[in-house]
Amino acid sequence: MNGMTALSWAEALYATLIGYGLGSIPFGLLITWAAGLGDVRKIGSGNIGATNVLRTGKKWAAALTLLLDGGKGLAAVLLSNYLFGIAGAMVAGLAAVFGHIFPVWLTFKGGKGVATVIGVLLGLYWPVGLLFIATWIGMAFVLRISSLSALTAAALAPAYMMVFGDLPKAAFTLVLTVILFVTHHANIYRLWHGQEPRIGRKKD
Repeated sequence: MNGMTALSWAEALYATLIGYGLGSIPFGLLITWAAGLGDVRKIGSGNIGATNVLRTGKKWAAALTLLLDGGKGLAAVLLSNYLFGIAGAMVAGLAAVFGHIFPVWLTFKGGKGVATVIGVLLGLYWPVGLLFIATWIGMAFVLRISSLSALTAAALAPAYMMVFGDLPKAAFTLVLTVILFVTHHANIYRLWHGQEPRIGRKKD
């Protein structure tokens, strides 16, 4: 499996704690509070991610949220890869995504995980992370719908990893893709009915 070695239960536990601990930091909420913008959970979709932070009208806050939410996924993977190898990095990456989606500090109501998934992919294999970002930006530029851009990038990410011939990481990326589609189930419903808001516009 591309040099992957099995983790001991202790290593798996430590990787999980590292990933979840980093992933559960609610940067979107902290940034909007610090900026005097109030509780981001009370506007738009109620999400703590960058797209909803953008609905405060502060692009810098949304950009910082995006950067930090991605950074915590990247940090979890890199740290765990250094300590436990690639298997530990995958465990930590998955835990970071779940930490963002289900943060214990916010009664397990967090974001949808796109930025954190990007960070995880950059840490696992940076070319695929960059391809995810490029796909997301390209789709967003053309269609101006954040959720559709993210879902398209997520759907293509396992194929990108397959192109580079890394089957274990491709399988792992497919798991991340499924998670993102699940967290975007409401967006998928609105997309199907032509009701999804465009980037920069308030959600009804």
